[in-house]
Amino acid sequence: MKNIKVSVIVPVFNASKYISKTLNSILSQDFDSFEIIVIDDGSTDNSLEIIEKTLKNTQIPHNIIHQKNSGVSIARNAGIQESNGDYLVFIDADDYVTKDHLSSLYNGKTDFSLTLYAKKEGNNIKNPDKFNQNEISTYDFIKKELKMEITFNFFQLMYKSSIIKNNNIKFTPGIVYGEDTEFAHKALNYGNTIKINNRVTYYYVQHPQSAIQTTQFRRFDIVEIFENLAQFYRKNNKEELADLIITSRIPKAIFGNMNFFFYNNYDFNEVLDKMKELDLLTKLSKFQGDSKFKLKIKLFLLNPKLYYKIWRKLKNSI
Repeated sequence: MKNIKVSVIVPVFNASKYISKTLNSILSQDFDSFEIIVIDDGSTDNSLEIIEKTLKNTQIPHNIIHQKNSGVSIARNAGIQESNGDYLVFIDADDYVTKDHLSSLYNGKTDFSLTLYAKKEGNNIKNPDKFNQNEISTYDFIKKELKMEITFNFFQLMYKSSIIKNNNIKFTPGIVYGEDTEFAHKALNYGNTIKINNRVTYYYVQHPQSAIQTTQFRRFDIVEIFENLAQFYRKNNKEELADLIITSRIPKAIFGNMNFFFYNNYDFNEVLDKMKELDLLTKLSKFQGDSKFKLKIKLFLLNPKLYYKIWRKLKNSI
């Protein structure tokens, strides 16, 4: 298959409630020369039937892959392997995009391009902050992500296919939380420039079945992901990025996920026991940076139970 500019990769597992809207938003693109690759990851509902019916009469090149249930990482990897496009875009089966999603992203020049996304939960839509520039080096972008100066998700990017394939970058199987962050970081490491489109073209839909809602304590898996990334950056002679992971990104991820559990009424002792089991208190103590955040960590480490009690009273401000 020739002259495919963009491959759109859509992994699907039991998404019968959402997949029609997702696929129709892709089919409605005001962009030519793209293909759709849908990977049905062993769905037990009628997702596959809906996929086939939705794509049956389209003239847009498409490929429907059916595999036994193996997880979203293996599904996305299968999509990458079958792709023909010069660039890759990932869209989750319960999300949707505006009709100019691909045309806003594609420029055929830069290694990556980025669009904004809005988080949609029920009727509520939350827009992220815009970037104050139209182009950024991948190195500076990674630094901003590691300092958590930006909100970012891997599906915001359009990836140059040759970077992914030539460097054998894949999603790590078996990880429920953070595999997409690892993929994006590794890909960005091999590129130079990101073109930024400061418009929302991707809608990230949150619902009770979303993976982010069902991972429980596996949200802490992100710590291991970033530890592996630190090693990856050291091997690529990017010590500054590796150090930022240890002294900024990991502590912030630990603290953020801890507060997520508290907000969602997880038992304090269960959370603390899990943190001790994973040696997260030691990793928290390595934070260097913002003095206010450093004080929060210090107070927590001095007396976790007291901090939690204060947090319960002042959780909107602490």
